[in-house]
Amino acid sequence: MIKKKILVCDDDQDILDLVDLVLSDDYQVKTEIDSTRLMRNADAFRPDLILLDMWMPKITGDQLTRYIKNQPVTKEIPVIIFSASKDGESKAMDAGANAFIAKPFDLDELNELIGRLC
Repeated sequence: MIKKKILVCDDDQDILDLVDLVLSDDYQVKTEIDSTRLMRNADAFRPDLILLDMWMPKITGDQLTRYIKNQPVTKEIPVIIFSASKDGESKAMDAGANAFIAKPFDLDELNELIGRLC
């Protein structure tokens, strides 16, 4: 069975390690700590889903989501944004994200959400 691919971008290495550990049994996971490299990785990796942190240095999750959703090659890829920010959900949805999950997130809830979207 071919595993679906998930690209995860967060500026916190601990979050990247945790998500990779939790999802890697069921999905092929690629992590990226630098938001400026996300699109290059998306082009090369061809993910089935992108999981983004909202607040990252240089390029934020909502800015990346707008870019992803405006590109013909990536516009159909589901995007989940996660954030500890209280206004994160409205910003995520305004940017075109398919879903939002609050940090700290429940791992079962994250798995279920990913399963629905990809």
